[in-house]
Amino acid sequence: MELTARLTTVGETPVLQLSGEADLATLPRLSDALVRLVSAGQTCAVDLDGVVVLDDAALGLLLGAAGRARQANGDLVVVCTSGTLRSRLAQTGFDRAVRVIERITGGN
Repeated sequence: MELTARLTTVGETPVLQLSGEADLATLPRLSDALVRLVSAGQTCAVDLDGVVVLDDAALGLLLGAAGRARQANGDLVVVCTSGTLRSRLAQTGFDRAVRVIERITGGN
């Protein structure tokens, strides 16, 4: 399976919608999309609701993107409604480093 990355906006928040597998094979595509997303220096979001596989390497890229966003005076949040995936984010401690939300509102 591939990884599809689509950049949209919700209100004024740039959102990277991912679908497919975020794993070692798709890291270059994910990395490129994250660099473009966080370069604006504002709060942005990554929507994981379409992701069926999220490995540790992809989690590392997301953490790095959050750090770059903060260095640019922005932030990165992750949108996730899947109980299984939210549990993985909690088990790895990812949700302590990056805010995980269930939906984007105009104020995020």
